[in-house]
Amino acid sequence: MSNLVTFSQANLPAVSTLSSALRSIQAEVGPAGVVIIKMDKTGHWVFGADQTEAEDDAVWAVNPFSFVHGFIAWGDGEVLGEKMTSVSNPLPALDEAPPQAKKGWESQVGMSLKCISGEDKGMEARFTTTSVGGKRAVQTLAVALAEQVEKDQSKPVPVVRLKKDHYAHKSYGKIYTPVFEVVEWVSMDGEAPAADEPAWPTAEQEAAKAPARRRRSA
Repeated sequence: MSNLVTFSQANLPAVSTLSSALRSIQAEVGPAGVVIIKMDKTGHWVFGADQTEAEDDAVWAVNPFSFVHGFIAWGDGEVLGEKMTSVSNPLPALDEAPPQAKKGWESQVGMSLKCISGEDKGMEARFTTTSVGGKRAVQTLAVALAEQVEKDQSKPVPVVRLKKDHYAHKSYGKIYTPVFEVVEWVSMDGEAPAADEPAWPTAEQEAAKAPARRRRSA
């Protein structure tokens, strides 16, 4: 199981620098060809302009050097300003928020993923979030990654399934939150320890299931 994970436009520093940078997210609770992935209000993971639903059993490799933090200013459904930088850098300096920004500057974190199984294999995606639940999910993954790097720098890439959790809100009912379930740690070239059975379904198993793809409204 080699060469599964190759991140484009990586320009990657040494793995040894990851731990302290990733832990900076704990205190705060894309490029062309990369789609935006998010969890919608119904708890489904969707990506792209058509809001295509991600396959439930797909696994995604997270680029360990792609974690970013910063701020975003939203208007009426459009981004009015965004200031993001690597977690290895201090938070960007802020000037006055755009006057049409409904909530001013909002704290935002994110990272990049690459699908490595199923129908969307090879697709790269960017996940960013301003919600408390979303930031907590990124924070949890970042801290797990920091701990992994402190133990074994040879396998710094988390392979995850896109899951969900929820809680009951007094006014809005059931609120869904993202979960990144780590199923394996692999090297930057995608190599994982040999095993009798793969940690995730093979392409043949995914094809045999042939799930129907759904597009959801934005």
